[in-house]
Amino acid sequence: MSKLLTLIAVLFTSVASVNAQYTAPEWSKNATIYEVNVRQFTPEGTFQAFEKHIPRLKKMGVDILWFMPINPIGVKNRKGSLGSYYAVKDYKAVNPEFGNLDDFRHLVQTAHANGMKVIIDWVANHTSPDNVWVDQGHKDWYTLDSTGNLQPTIGTDWWDVADLNYDNKEMRKEMISSMNYWLTAADIDGFRCDVASWVPTDFWVDARKQLDATKKVFMLAEAEEIEMHKAFDMTYGWNLHHIMNEIAQGKKDVQEVYKYVKENKHPITAYRMNFTSNHDENSWNGTEMERMGDARFAFAVFAATFEGMPLVYNGQETSLDRRLKFFEKDTISWKKMDLVPFYTKMFQLHRSNKALWNGIYGGSVKFLSAADEKNVLVFSRVKDENKVIVVINMTAKPQVLKLNSTTYAGKYKDLFSGKKVTVANELILNLEPWGYKVYYK
Repeated sequence: MSKLLTLIAVLFTSVASVNAQYTAPEWSKNATIYEVNVRQFTPEGTFQAFEKHIPRLKKMGVDILWFMPINPIGVKNRKGSLGSYYAVKDYKAVNPEFGNLDDFRHLVQTAHANGMKVIIDWVANHTSPDNVWVDQGHKDWYTLDSTGNLQPTIGTDWWDVADLNYDNKEMRKEMISSMNYWLTAADIDGFRCDVASWVPTDFWVDARKQLDATKKVFMLAEAEEIEMHKAFDMTYGWNLHHIMNEIAQGKKDVQEVYKYVKENKHPITAYRMNFTSNHDENSWNGTEMERMGDARFAFAVFAATFEGMPLVYNGQETSLDRRLKFFEKDTISWKKMDLVPFYTKMFQLHRSNKALWNGIYGGSVKFLSAADEKNVLVFSRVKDENKVIVVINMTAKPQVLKLNSTTYAGKYKDLFSGKKVTVANELILNLEPWGYKVYYK
């Protein structure tokens, strides 16, 4: 069914209700991010084996390598035979399954030599019950139950961890010291902080100040709360991710995207991380195929071009179609590599076109589709002489789109075909189910 969508831009701007106390490192302004699950990445499951993949990830357009926790895993109350990365036994040591400290240092050096940055997952909310802190007699650093024993974080089924007590100043001091250790021992570039909003914000503010005194760091919070930007450069776009899933499943429509942007109150300097998968989603909520089906490509394009930094979870470029086991060895197969060109085009555009850069460095989203539109999302982002127009059919049915505009008429390049395109005053597009177009200049 034909629909007339006038290209009269409706601009929704984010209204900052808190001011970020820190600015992101300059190198992050156009960065992309890639999550690494070392255990499952190669048959060896080691730093040395992963390091061989760095050149190809660089070619794909990856700037930041985020490693799931690299620390030793606790044995007490361990889940499965190998345990959870997030049950940390020693904050200042390397998981021997992956190699040793020298191996990790060499990996970081190789990443840096390829112009990439490295951040590691930091688990500040809890440790394993047999963490070295317990052995050292620091039981008071933990939240204790009524009988004076360690306990898991209340309200979870995380029986393999012990909750930390942030009323204890000495524990806070040692936690920051442990984070600083990795800046000096391995020259990493920052941290992704697990369940960051479950840790007092004032701790993160103190930690950021001390970490930046050692080295200007990049901080990613596994959280969505606005106040996280008092200490973090980037937070998760969880709500937007859930909207993607629900549109793909036919439960919501384009109106939810409009609403999301209109209600966003994050600081204009803040980055949001956009994704169609990550380690939690893949293992616990389902693969892209399970959650999004044929819509997964459209939403990958959306995540890579909307305001925010795009994430790819390892294996997505090889159409990973199974849930990776979380507590066992479950190696990714890299045989087909069928989506490397797809992600390369999007990541390279994100890096090279200022309109798609992160935070205030990029252009704001302007919706070009009609205010009552439910099926097709059309938006532009403009920064200086750089322009990007994105058209996405967010339905499982074909759509015919008629665009009328003089403002955005001109010559562009089609990202996926590589062909030159003239956007006339009237442009008619026949969109396949979950079809998409990205025009840029």
